[in-house]
Amino acid sequence: MRAGQRIRVAIVGGGCASMAAAFELTRPEHGRCYDVTVYQVGWRLGGKGASGRGPARRIEEHGLHLWMGFYENAFRLIRDCYRELGRDRTTCPIADWRDAFAPAPVIGVLEHAGDGWVPWTAAFPRTDGLPGDPSSEIPRWTVADYVPRIVWLLRTLLESISAGTASDAPGRLLRYGELASLGALVEAVATLEAMLGDAVRQPENAILGFLDGLATSAREQLEARAAADPELRRLWTIIDVTLATLRGIVRFGLVTDPRGFDAIEEYDCREWLVLNGASRQSVDSAYMRGLYDLVFAYENGDVSRPRFAAGQALRGMVRAFFTYRGAFFWRMQAGMGDVVFAPFYEVLKSRGVRFEFFHRLENVRLAGPADGESPHVAALEFDVQAETVDGREYRPLVDVDGLPCWPAAPDWSQLVGGEQLRRDGVDFESFWDRHRVAGRTLHVGDDFDLVVLGVGLGAIPHVCRQIVARDPRWRAMVDHVKTVATQAFQVWLRADMRELGCPEPPASTSAFVEPFDTWADMTHLLPRERWTVAPRALAYFCNVLSEGDPPGSRTDPEFPAAQRARVRESAVRFLNRDMHHLWPNAVRAGEFRWDLLVDPTDVGADGEARFASQFWTANVNPSDRYTLSLPGSSAYRISPLDATYDNLTIAGDWTDCGFNAGCVEAAVMSGRLAAHALSRSPALEDIVGFDHP
Repeated sequence: MRAGQRIRVAIVGGGCASMAAAFELTRPEHGRCYDVTVYQVGWRLGGKGASGRGPARRIEEHGLHLWMGFYENAFRLIRDCYRELGRDRTTCPIADWRDAFAPAPVIGVLEHAGDGWVPWTAAFPRTDGLPGDPSSEIPRWTVADYVPRIVWLLRTLLESISAGTASDAPGRLLRYGELASLGALVEAVATLEAMLGDAVRQPENAILGFLDGLATSAREQLEARAAADPELRRLWTIIDVTLATLRGIVRFGLVTDPRGFDAIEEYDCREWLVLNGASRQSVDSAYMRGLYDLVFAYENGDVSRPRFAAGQALRGMVRAFFTYRGAFFWRMQAGMGDVVFAPFYEVLKSRGVRFEFFHRLENVRLAGPADGESPHVAALEFDVQAETVDGREYRPLVDVDGLPCWPAAPDWSQLVGGEQLRRDGVDFESFWDRHRVAGRTLHVGDDFDLVVLGVGLGAIPHVCRQIVARDPRWRAMVDHVKTVATQAFQVWLRADMRELGCPEPPASTSAFVEPFDTWADMTHLLPRERWTVAPRALAYFCNVLSEGDPPGSRTDPEFPAAQRARVRESAVRFLNRDMHHLWPNAVRAGEFRWDLLVDPTDVGADGEARFASQFWTANVNPSDRYTLSLPGSSAYRISPLDATYDNLTIAGDWTDCGFNAGCVEAAVMSGRLAAHALSRSPALEDIVGFDHP
């Protein structure tokens, strides 16, 4: 490479990881050293977080997306992005990151009780600071750092019971003359805290014996009464799980083990908790089911097979509960495409990044080792799905009342033969739609120097055939790090939630009946849409999508349509059969009141046929599948820092990135690691939560 020549980087994929890598590589401090081009299938960025504006400019998402208050890396980048974007508040309704995200402190699960379901909600208190706040000291968050916080939680729960502050029902224990015994438990926790703080000089057996005695005493005092007292039962569930967690940390030596939580990755979380003293009732509770629902932790989409690696589960729980800033959840104030990917697109464009839409990666071609040459990417082979009129740059965004957004369909007028493509029903985002107008091969040295592969894990066997065939590590990764299809639907309603009989404050709620165990009131998004007659409520539902044998080739073009039909059928059945538990006034004579649905086209359909006017999706494309954290699978993940191929790095929540779970934070961490692999920036110590050696 000639002195002063810019380094050409090809980034394949437009999800969170790819955008994070592009954002880091093009920061001003690099002095425009990196010439970045993003190659993207179809017409929009976003990956699993893509959203689009459909009829009435309504927001249509892949699923329910919330950001958590511990997403330090994700918030840091999006805050930097909005700062650089510098939107005019007088013309754009979402000009700053605080316009884009709002606190959502209330979360909940649903408990099955008799013939119904009872909500269990909690409003998490506001904490100091905001996610992404700059800090002179980056927390490392080791197991030793978490132990005092876990003990604090245990003490707080017991104190709330003894003081009667949790609810009137647990407070009745005072009238039973048991204040002294509960007080003794609180004192015992204080002693435990001192023992754990001096764990190096305390015999392990002494700490375990003390924990066993504490757990036995708590169980004797609380478990029997909890059976008849729902509020006390819920508190006891958390106490029981917390005691088992502490016992497991001591028993497995996690404080001193350099692997930390990773030392127990081969166990399922619930199995590990039972192994360390938790009751089966506690690990089968709505509290624990909500944790599994949050990360779609069901192997092959089978809800009878919950599987979540214990190490990552515990890491996620302690990060979520003990390190969130501001609010536990943060809710986006428009579609994720609108508040995350449109701003990234605009800022990256202003930095000189090129975007090549309608480029479907078909093959990563390798070279070497030959003649002493190290293995590297020699070429990237694409199908060009469409060409623009007169070769002009494709302009992807639409304006919705001053807010740049991604449409739910391409702008056919910008494409050569666009109207015919529309009539033919070409689906640029479908893995099974093989439409192409040309092939395009990029060659190393001529077209790129470095590659960031940011496609989803499900696509790797299809686009990295040579690597998977040659490299046992890649083959083991695709064999052991599993993905799962997901499903979602959205409904717009003529009545508000209170009229439907749902008086609870807006919350994200899990552990409900299958096949849609998670739902959220998303009514706050309605002002961002453009309705002639505005709906009064909006709800999102999602879950895993069960599957038999996934299609093994590209020979079944009817597969995605069949899966969409399955989701529609399941959603209709769910609304008829189960919605009375959530919205009692939305059901009449055993059937959902279909007249409640707002039809943006106003075609006048009746009954179940009105559901056709709503939005639903089956996320079955290989790159759209959700990455699971199955027990033992982290050992097979490959890091973006891996240097096996000297001009290739990978990015995605499926990599070994320090937080090995399917979420925005993991994807952003991975993208930052990929940027570091190419440029040594950002520094590893600046990637919050990345604590690998």
